[in-house]
Amino acid sequence: MSVRPVVKRTARAVLLDGESLLLIKRTKPGVDPYWVTPGGGVEQQDATVVDALHREVYEELGAKITDVVPCFVDTVEHIGADGGATGVKVQHFFVCRLASIDPALRHGPEVEEPLGEYEIVRIPFTRVGIASVHLVPLSLRHYLDGNIEGVRAMHAPDLG
Repeated sequence: MSVRPVVKRTARAVLLDGESLLLIKRTKPGVDPYWVTPGGGVEQQDATVVDALHREVYEELGAKITDVVPCFVDTVEHIGADGGATGVKVQHFFVCRLASIDPALRHGPEVEEPLGEYEIVRIPFTRVGIASVHLVPLSLRHYLDGNIEGVRAMHAPDLG
């Protein structure tokens, strides 16, 4: 059995604020709108994937997060830009709570040189709420739809 090389890693937040899930609505020219969890690529300066998560959430939302718990991993085929390294992209998803948010603090390429719009939205963290948006990746949508109670339980006081 051959192992495909991991050529890209991302850190993404399943970001809970009370009964809501914070997402980013992406609107690009010529593409139907879709919703993503905040986060992005792990960069060389990031000591850990969790450090990348904190950096990305601050860049994209101007937000601070707490209670970071790994919850889901998605692995997809990846071909680098300009035909670069081919392998897989591993997306690490973490359930976390919103500690604070100030959209005026947003920065980075998504804000400074946007390709389309990045709108911060809140949806109910329910099956109906998740079904109301085109959440990508589809594997995350299915995971959340089947595990809302389990995701909430990741923040239970007796978890340890």
